[in-house]
Amino acid sequence: MDLAHRVSPPVGALRVSPFGRTRSGFAVIAFIVLGMAASSQAQTPPTSVKAESAAAAPHIEGKTVEGKPFRLSSLKGKVVLLLYWSTDCAVCRDKMPELRNNYEGWAAKPFEMVVVSTDKRMQDVVEYERIIARTVPIRQRFVQLWMGESSYSDNLGKHAQLPAAYLIDKSGKIVERYVGRIPPEAWDRIADLL
Repeated sequence: MDLAHRVSPPVGALRVSPFGRTRSGFAVIAFIVLGMAASSQAQTPPTSVKAESAAAAPHIEGKTVEGKPFRLSSLKGKVVLLLYWSTDCAVCRDKMPELRNNYEGWAAKPFEMVVVSTDKRMQDVVEYERIIARTVPIRQRFVQLWMGESSYSDNLGKHAQLPAAYLIDKSGKIVERYVGRIPPEAWDRIADLL
């Protein structure tokens, strides 16, 4: 596997307050408290679970945050990394630069990333996306949905710990699940499936 596919976040990468503005006053205190609560997830080692072969194919449909209709089944023929996350999950936000770099690195391959926000308020997703629109090149942006959108539906249920990810092969079946940080071996597995 080409080492370019394992890219760490750049030193000094933009750290964003979950409130979408500069860290000052009350926002700093809230960010620290939320960060400490979320950082407990960071200490949980990532786990990888092989999916059972008899598992049903995942079903997700709804509208992207840009308002475009989306169906996971339309990505059949591609390897898909499906990620559930939240803007108030520090581990999730910390991994985004790595995910974006890997996504860009495999742009010419049959690979897609789909992220589903589990935020309670759409406003949190919108504020995060405003920052992304100003700081992240288009070639590093992937499909994002919000679980609270009225037409959203999936058959994977709620996730007790974020981030939660599923690796889906070209036939549309889940081959692995990841709980917590996505382990480096996941990128090797994706390369094998491509």
